[in-house]
Amino acid sequence: MHLLRYAILILAAPALMAEPAASETIFVSNEKDNQIAVVDGDSLQITNKIKVGRRPRGITLSADGTQLYVCVGDDNRVDVVDIASGKVVHALPSGPDPELFVLSPDGTRLYVANEDDNMVTIIDIPSRKAIGNIQVGVEPEGMGISPDGKTLVNTSETTNMAHFIDTEKRAVVGNVLVDSRPRVARFTDDGKQVWVSSEIGGTVSVIDAATRKMIKKIRFEVTGVRREAIQAVGIQMTRDGTRAFVALGPANRIAEIDIASLEVKRYFLVGQRVWNLAFSPDEKRLYTTNGISNDLSVIDLERNKVIKSIPVGGAPWGVVVKQ
Repeated sequence: MHLLRYAILILAAPALMAEPAASETIFVSNEKDNQIAVVDGDSLQITNKIKVGRRPRGITLSADGTQLYVCVGDDNRVDVVDIASGKVVHALPSGPDPELFVLSPDGTRLYVANEDDNMVTIIDIPSRKAIGNIQVGVEPEGMGISPDGKTLVNTSETTNMAHFIDTEKRAVVGNVLVDSRPRVARFTDDGKQVWVSSEIGGTVSVIDAATRKMIKKIRFEVTGVRREAIQAVGIQMTRDGTRAFVALGPANRIAEIDIASLEVKRYFLVGQRVWNLAFSPDEKRLYTTNGISNDLSVIDLERNKVIKSIPVGGAPWGVVVKQ
C-alpha cells in the first residue's frame, strides 16, 4: 500500500510542478494597413489583426496591461484597444497628427507629441480628457519620461532640440541642441541620462539629465553602407543597464552599444527600413519593425543572431510586447 501511494505521488509530481510559462504577445502597428498585427511569441505566427484608425504609429500598453494605446495620426486621436476582445473600445483626444507618446510612471496620464501644432498634449486617462498643452519646438516627435515622472523630454524634428519639461509646472525648463531630425528620447532606468536619436544626423546624443550637458555623441559606421543611409531612430535598453540597441533606418541594421563605455559593440542585419524595437519580457529576444520589407525581425540576444523574419503587414512602425 505504501509503495503504491509512493508511486502515485512520483507520477503526479511532474504535473504538479510543471506550470506552463506565460506566452508573450507582440503587437505591431502597420501604418498602411490601419491595423495592429498580433503575433504569438511561442509560434511566432500572426494570430489576429485589429482594425484601428488611420495611420497607426506610436503604440504602448496601459499600466495594467489590459489595453493598448495607439496613435492614429490621420484621425487626430489615440485609439484604445481592449486586448481581451481585440477591439477598439474608445478613443482619447489629442492634437493634430499624434505620432509618439509616453505613459506616466503611475499610468494615469499620456503625454502626446502632436506634429502639426507644435504641442505636447496631456491626457488624463481616467477621465479620458485632454487637461493641458505644452508649447514645444517645430514638429514634436520623441517622448521620454524620467522614472519619477517629474521630467519629460520631447524632441522637435525641425528645431533639432530636446526640450526638458517640468511635468508639475507643465513648462519647458531647458533645451539641448542635438543633431538633425531628432526622433526618440529615452531615459536610462536610473534616470541619470537621456538618449536622443537623430535620424538625419545619424547619431545618438547622450545627455546628463541633471545638468542637461552633452556627455557624448555616439556615431555609427557600417561597412558598405553610405553614411547618409545610417539614420538613428528607435532606442531600447536592457533593465540591468548594460546593453542598448538603436535602430538605424535605411541602413537595415540594429546597433548594440555597451552602456558603460558608450561604444558600439556590433551590428545586426535586419529587414529594410527598421523603425522601432521591443524586448521580450525576459530580454532574451529583440523584435524590430521593418517598414519597407513589411516584416518583424526576431533577434536572439543570447546567441546574438537574427533567427526569424515574420511578415506582419503594410509598413510596420511601432511594437510593444505583453507577457
